Amino acid sequence: MEKYIITTGKSIDLAINAALAELKLERDAVSVEVLENAKSGFLGIGASPAKVKVTYEVPDPEPVEPAPALSAASRKPKKQAPKLEKPLEMPKPPVLPTLPQVETVRREAPRLEKTERPQKVDQPRKTALKKEAPRKEAPKAPAAPKTFAPVAPGSQEEQVETFLKGLLARMESDAVPHAFRKDDETIGVELTGEDLGAMIGRRGETLDAIQHLANYALNHNASKRTRVTVDAENYRGKREESLRHLAKKMAAKVVKYRKNMTLEPMNAYERHVIHAALQDVPNITTYSVGTEPNRRVVVAYEK
Repeated sequence: MEKYIITTGKSIDLAINAALAELKLERDAVSVEVLENAKSGFLGIGASPAKVKVTYEVPDPEPVEPAPALSAASRKPKKQAPKLEKPLEMPKPPVLPTLPQVETVRREAPRLEKTERPQKVDQPRKTALKKEAPRKEAPKAPAAPKTFAPVAPGSQEEQVETFLKGLLARMESDAVPHAFRKDDETIGVELTGEDLGAMIGRRGETLDAIQHLANYALNHNASKRTRVTVDAENYRGKREESLRHLAKKMAAKVVKYRKNMTLEPMNAYERHVIHAALQDVPNITTYSVGTEPNRRVVVAYEK
């Protein structure tokens, strides 16, 4: 069962955040439809806030069984039994005449001669099959920590590691960068350490910023561009899986209601994941609107 609320704000993001705060839900659990964009007006005249429609799902109410109807007999008031002025006297039982006592003669039963009992033949005992208790699976051993090969002196991997170590030290972080070559045009970096949530940030914003600075530091004044990807705790893989799930969910709603859905602002790579996930879905097309950093993906119905 779906419900929706309509909220306003100075911008589309503020209107969405107001709805999420009121519903106490995460952004992935709702779908957003932009009803009106914010207008600044002229000198404050004619300004209007942004208006969005936020749709969310709630469990269907359980059917209530109707109360059983009372019959006509049960609705009539019960008649009270008439009160008796005097208590009823029970008749006394009649006295029975006593019978003369008769002497009983005990007869002894005839004794039987002892006979030899047939010898018991040992029969094979049936052994009950014991049910084996289900074996408890042994707890899985924790995954072994990844090992990284040392970088070659003077290589691009060493340049990336040196830059990131200085950047993380300025950020007062204990994370350790490990650079490795993925292919001829890409260098991967894995951040290791404890409490890496601060390095990832909200929806990976801090991780994206670190990655952007690493790309700029490596490719500044370089003749050939090399792409640097920075990851921590497999956040990139988990985020891609979450985006594919969101894309399929929004596509199902678009086909059901035949109404376009606008997703939250995403960077270029996340928008590419959405486009790739829905490129082969029938009756669905996707395109991007807006300008960076507020560029969004629109999932549209196509006949």
